Amino acid sequence: MIGTRGVPAAYGGFETAVEEVGRRLVERGHRVCVYTRGSESRAREYLGMRVVHLPALRQKQLETLSHTGLSTLHAIARRRPDAAFVFNAANAPFLPLLRARGIRTALHMDGLEWKRSKWGARGKAYYRFAEEFGVRQADALIADAPGIADYYDHQFGVPTELIRYGAPVLGDLPVDGVEKLGLTPGGFHLVVARFEPENHVLEIVEGYRRSTATMPLAVVGSAPYSAEYTQRIHDAAGDDPRIRFLGGIFDQELLDALYAHSFTYIHGHSVGGTNPSLLRAMGAGAAVVAYDVTFNREVLDSQGWFFEDARDLTALLAGVESDVQRAQDLGLAGKQRVSEVFRWDRVADDYERLALRLASGESVHPVGRSAHRSPAPWSSASAHADLRR
Repeated sequence: MIGTRGVPAAYGGFETAVEEVGRRLVERGHRVCVYTRGSESRAREYLGMRVVHLPALRQKQLETLSHTGLSTLHAIARRRPDAAFVFNAANAPFLPLLRARGIRTALHMDGLEWKRSKWGARGKAYYRFAEEFGVRQADALIADAPGIADYYDHQFGVPTELIRYGAPVLGDLPVDGVEKLGLTPGGFHLVVARFEPENHVLEIVEGYRRSTATMPLAVVGSAPYSAEYTQRIHDAAGDDPRIRFLGGIFDQELLDALYAHSFTYIHGHSVGGTNPSLLRAMGAGAAVVAYDVTFNREVLDSQGWFFEDARDLTALLAGVESDVQRAQDLGLAGKQRVSEVFRWDRVADDYERLALRLASGESVHPVGRSAHRSPAPWSSASAHADLRR
C-alpha cells in the first residue's frame, strides 16, 4: 500500500482505510506492506502489517510525490508483490515503474482534487493531467462513491471498482471529555473539517451567526496551509459567544464522543466522494445537516437536512432545534445505514477480491491505455436531481 501517510492511522480517510483493510487482510493470511512517512512510531510492524518508513520533502506540493517516489523505488527493488494499491491520483506518474517490474496496480482516484481551492492553477492542471495518466496506466481504478465512478465513465469511458470507506457503529460514549470542553451533551451543533473553501466552514459560521440558534456551534479543525481563510472564518464569527473554536482534535475517542453527543453534525464538504468524517458521524448516531451535493445525498440516502449556502443554513437552523424527534430519527437512520452499507469487513472483502483478480492477471489497461478525456464537461446535475426526488 503506497501513497499515504501510512500506519498507525492518525490523519485522514486514506490512512484509516489502509489500517482497517490492511489488518483484516493480515488476519485472512495475506502479507501486507505499508509505506509510511512522518509516524512517531518507528516500529517495523503494526497490527501484523510490515511497515516501511521512508522520508518525504516537507513542502505541500512535493510531500506526497517525494514519498511515493521513494516508496516505488523501494518496492521495485525488493521481492515483487502480487499486487499494489496506490492511493491518490497525484501519484499516477509512478505507475509505469511498478508496471515495468510486473507489479499489477490499482489506483485509488480519491475525489475531484482539481476542484480544491488549495491548489493553484499549476496544481489543478497537474491533477487533471494525473487523472488521465492514471486512467491510461493502472490495471484497476478505485472510486469510493457512485458519483466518482460516474465521472470516470463519462470523462474517459473506463470501468472503475466501486469500493467504499467503512465506519464503526458506536455505542454509548462517555460525556466527560465533551463536558470538559464546556459543552452540554445533546445541546450543541458540531463542525469537523479542514479549513478549506470547498468544505464551506466559512458559510457554516456565517449562516449560524445570523441564525436564532440557541445551541452553541463547536468548530473542530484547522488550516495547515491557509492562514488567510482561517482569519476570514474567525472574522465571520466575530465576538459571538455561541461559536466555539476547538482547534484540531486528534483524540479519536474524544472526537467520537463529540459526534455522538452533538444535536447535529453540520457537514460542508462538497468535492470528495464518500467522506470519512460524515461516515464517522453517522456511525455515532449524529443527525446530519449536509451541504447539498450528490455525494452527500447518496451517502446519507437523503436522510438529513440539506443546505446550499449560508442563507439556507440560517433559515434551516431556525426549525432544526425545535424538531428533536426528527433529529433522533435521522441519527438512528444514519447509524443503520452505516451498519448495512459502510462496514470495514465488507470493504476488506472488496480489496481482497480485487487483489486476487490483479494477481491472476486481470487488468483494464487494454481499455484504458488509449483513453482520452471527453471534451464534454461532466456534471452530476442529473444524478443530483434524481437523489433530490
